[in-house]
Formats: sequence, C-alpha cells, structure tokens
Amino acid sequence: MNRLSYAIAITAIGLFALTGCNGTTQPTTQTSPTVTAVSGSSNTTQDGFNALVGVVSNTKTAVDAGKFDQAQQEFDKFEDSWAKVEDGVKAKYPNNYAAIEDTTTQVKSAIKAKDKTKALEALQTLDKNIATVSKS
Repeated sequence: MNRLSYAIAITAIGLFALTGCNGTTQPTTQTSPTVTAVSGSSNTTQDGFNALVGVVSNTKTAVDAGKFDQAQQEFDKFEDSWAKVEDGVKAKYPNNYAAIEDTTTQVKSAIKAKDKTKALEALQTLDKNIATVSKS
C-alpha cells in the first residue's frame, strides 16, 4: 500500500511539473510574433503614406491636364492606401483624420463635377494634411 501511495505522489508531482513548465513556455512563444508585427507595421505605415502621396500627385496631374476620367481612376486608389494608415491616424490625430476624410469627399465631388479649381484646391489641402500626419 505504501508503494502505491508513493507512485501516485510521484506521478502527481511529475504532472504538475510538466503542466507548470508548459504554461510558462507559451507566453514567451506568443510574445515574439507580437514584437515582429509591431516592427513590421512601421514599414506598412510609411508605405501607406508614400502611396497616398503618390495617389494625390497622380490625381493632381490628371486634373491639371483636364483628364477627369483618369483623375477618377487615380483617386479610386486612395482608399486602399488610406486603409493602411487610417486607424493609426484616427487614434493619434483625430482632427487631421476628420480633415482628411472631409477633404477626400470634396476631391471626389470636384472630380465628378469636373471642377478643376475645386479639385486642385482640395487635393492641395489633402496633400498638406497627409504630410502633417506622416511626419509626426
């Protein structure tokens, strides 16, 4: 009977030891990908801002030439690039976020109406707002 109690106690201690080790290993494994993701997001953010600047520049060129269909095609790319940085801008710079959202609507309306002056003014404002948050 003594040997049976001893065997059960040893088995229980072994299981507790394995369970305890298993629990401390998992958080370490989970932490590493998080660090990688954070460092990668900075590149994604900068790529998003660079893409936005490119879209605005290409749209300005098309509007300036009076090519509103081309301007519309260029500006349609804005949302994809904006999606990469939008949440960060909204969290850190809510006023700039609102200004960018409003100005985006103005650009779309001006391009649709083929209003060169309003489109160029809105694109210039959009460019300034993007530059402000991308450098911060």
